[in-house]
Amino acid sequence: QVQLVESGGGLVQAGGSLRLSCAASGRTFSSYAMGWFRQAPGKEREFVAATTRSGLRTFYADSVKGRFTISRDNAKNTVYLQMNSLKPDDTAVYYCAAEQIMSEITVATMTDPGDFGSWGQGTQVTVSS
Repeated sequence: QVQLVESGGGLVQAGGSLRLSCAASGRTFSSYAMGWFRQAPGKEREFVAATTRSGLRTFYADSVKGRFTISRDNAKNTVYLQMNSLKPDDTAVYYCAAEQIMSEITVATMTDPGDFGSWGQGTQVTVSS
């Protein structure tokens, strides 16, 4: 399994921006679909965004579409989540996730935490009003 380490979280005012990074270990990063999930206090972990192995296709939860952008740099073994126009409802611990896949077609349906086998430790994002 790949090891994942998130960074970039913090406190930001509503309307502001943050960029999260997730660094992965190993030499097979390009064989993994990558995703971002978040979990607010008292709530279940929910899907935010995912990208295919190449990074050419991306998928988003309706709640973040148009505000968040997932991208990856396979040369750096890193996936990013650019978050703009942040709202207090975006406050949560954000987790990076990875799953080795054979077909990029499956990434479109990978919106459940159980679809991913490797997880980072999470990074806190707090948006103040």
